[in-house]
Amino acid sequence: MLYYKIFSHSVSKEWVVFIHGAGGSSAVWFKQLKDFKEKYNLLLIDLRGHGKSADLPQAIYNEEYTFQGVTEDIIEVLDHLKIPPAHFMGVSLGTIIVRQLAELEQWRVKSLVMAGAVTRLTTQSRILVFLGSTFKRVIPYMWLYRLFAFVIMPRKQHAESRNLFVREAQKLCQKEFIRWFQLTKDINPLLRYFKESDLGIPTLYVMGDQDVMFLEPVKKIIKTHKNSVLNILKKCGHVVNVERPQEFNKLSLAFLQNQTL
Repeated sequence: MLYYKIFSHSVSKEWVVFIHGAGGSSAVWFKQLKDFKEKYNLLLIDLRGHGKSADLPQAIYNEEYTFQGVTEDIIEVLDHLKIPPAHFMGVSLGTIIVRQLAELEQWRVKSLVMAGAVTRLTTQSRILVFLGSTFKRVIPYMWLYRLFAFVIMPRKQHAESRNLFVREAQKLCQKEFIRWFQLTKDINPLLRYFKESDLGIPTLYVMGDQDVMFLEPVKKIIKTHKNSVLNILKKCGHVVNVERPQEFNKLSLAFLQNQTL
């Protein structure tokens, strides 16, 4: 089973489940913990091969990863802990995973908070995927990961987010990186389906105005998904919850409060 950490609330019955992105770990949510644990029970999960889940044998020796398989890992933890329907928060690739969870078992999901959401691959991101696919077996994965991190988070004020993800990615091994990278072949078909399928779940997108790779597709998707809202943070990049934690926390907590009234 995946590594998880719980912060229990003495009174609240509401749960927020945090899912990080590829190459990261639950450490990416450290700036959310203080504010969120005052109001909610929190569950933080390290995805297979990441963070403290990196030591699990099944994560190392599984032959092929799929978004459904990665999502079912999370469902196993939810079942084990008997977590009731909850609010789910994802960042970057983690937004695809929480959306996949909502597709598989919608009853579990009260609402979604999507930080730096990935809803479509732009031309730039497709070029990155092509380069990664071409060189993933011959170039040390950290070279590729540092390149990806710099392209996605290029500015000086993105340095903290960039360094955090690079530091956490160092806990992966080359084979694990390749297995996760192979998921990219499934991203576009999955995202096209998500765009066409509006589950009606209340969804908050929080994006940075400097997130040049992923902001524009989100602007388009909220035009057709009627229960979705978008907040754009000024002078902010991809990992909004790390770069602008106070604004992100305020927006997210207000949104969650509206879902629990």
